[in-house]
Amino acid sequence: MTGLARLNAKHNFVLLIRDTDVVAAALRQAQAEASPEERAGLERAAALVESTAAATEAQLRARWVRSRLAAVGFTGDIASVRALKALRQAEPKLSLLAAVQLQKDAVTHPE
Repeated sequence: MTGLARLNAKHNFVLLIRDTDVVAAALRQAQAEASPEERAGLERAAALVESTAAATEAQLRARWVRSRLAAVGFTGDIASVRALKALRQAEPKLSLLAAVQLQKDAVTHPE
């Protein structure tokens, strides 16, 4: 997932870019051309891509929130005000409204 672009009072969203279909196609191509020794690893990689592709946008946002909280060393309750503050510390351009919405995704979709 990428990108927080100009989040403010008018723009309270996080843009999700999903390119798992491109990665899956590349893995399928690599599998077709792989030696028998390489196939097992490529099959595992393809399975991981498929499981990620099955995630909903809310689940991806929740994962992103947890990764941003981990990046600033937050280890407490994700539903707390401290988590909200840590999220905004990790992403200073994040509006309060967007941060609250993202926090709700993280609470609704635990790991």
